[in-house]
Amino acid sequence: MRFDQFMDIETKDDFADFVDALIEDLALNPDEWENPDLASFLSAMAAWTRSSDQYATASGDGKVTSPSWSTFAKVLSASRVYE
Repeated sequence: MRFDQFMDIETKDDFADFVDALIEDLALNPDEWENPDLASFLSAMAAWTRSSDQYATASGDGKVTSPSWSTFAKVLSASRVYE
């Protein structure tokens, strides 16, 4: 799975497909996930969301002002590995 795939997400169906791909990747590659259980994943999701403006500035994305399906997918993708 390409985890930069979130950049291509524009619709709710794209987002649902991305979530399905995350589920499949976790089943196939659990050792590649920093946060493979729900509690650690959700904790990382909250932490990454709080620091997303800093990430956006550092990566050149600009400040997140209006969430989109792509933004939700980016949060889920980052939550796999965020510490």
